[in-house]
Amino acid sequence: MAAIRKRGEKWQVQVRRLGQRSVSRTFIRLKDAQEWARSSEVAADREGLGADRSALKKLTLGELVRRYRDEIVAKKKSAQVETIVLDAFARHAICNKSLFALKMADFVRYRDERLEEVAAATVRRQLNPIRHMFNVAIDEWGIPLPENPLAKVKVKGADQRRERRLKPGEFERLMRVAVACQTPHLAAIIEFAVETGMRRGEILAMRWEHLQLDKGLLLIPETKTGHPRTIPLTARAKWLLSARLAASGRVFPLSANALRLAWERVTRKAGIDDLHFHDLRHEAISRFFEMGLTMPEVGSISGHRDARMLLRYAHAKVEELAAKLGA
Repeated sequence: MAAIRKRGEKWQVQVRRLGQRSVSRTFIRLKDAQEWARSSEVAADREGLGADRSALKKLTLGELVRRYRDEIVAKKKSAQVETIVLDAFARHAICNKSLFALKMADFVRYRDERLEEVAAATVRRQLNPIRHMFNVAIDEWGIPLPENPLAKVKVKGADQRRERRLKPGEFERLMRVAVACQTPHLAAIIEFAVETGMRRGEILAMRWEHLQLDKGLLLIPETKTGHPRTIPLTARAKWLLSARLAASGRVFPLSANALRLAWERVTRKAGIDDLHFHDLRHEAISRFFEMGLTMPEVGSISGHRDARMLLRYAHAKVEELAAKLGA
């Protein structure tokens, strides 16, 4: 409530609300003091006074980063990668600042410093979890930050999205080396990736109980987006699975690290440069479009819920376009 008292020749008003910082003001006329008191009480009831920000002086950015890492990131599927990013960020001098003193300009300087060392796409990936951290702190943890200091910080730079597809002869060379290598399941995994457009983690997590080979369907219960999906299988994909059919367990019992190392060896031996395993997903999705599938049909297979993201994978081969136009 508002407290009005006379101090000398003036009237002092103080408005207090539980959980909010108090505000005060001095007036010459009592009527003005009373009117301001009433309007301030209304503003306080609407939370217009805001929370007491003095607590921000006791909390550093580094402490907030570590809390976010331990309480939020630890529950994510991408925990391992994001933890590495956050730990590296926490070692930077900016994390020694208190949240009270932290300004958008601090992150602008950090952004510019990082852009001198790494590409713009890398800086965006590093700042994304920090931006989300501030949203969590404000919306869920009740930390009285006036706003997200990264909300208006932009990272300009060339679009680094990949458009790599398999070149003529690369798939055949890749398969010849994969079949002859000592890593089990590698050749089947590579071909299955091209036939389905599945992510590496989804392929390695596949279990026989998720398959309905008689119907040509595969359930993917855990995905990157958190939305399970069931996809249809091509005839070749069904053949690859039927040739190794088992009762239970994982379809391809290979670790992610083993697959990564084997992929690097095979691409190097096959003489193929700048080809990532994820590019096979790009290749598969582009082939789906070339088969004549619609965007909703391709999206139901790939798991993309945003048409703009799906189009990033859909790149027709320039040679085939030229042939069609020439015809």
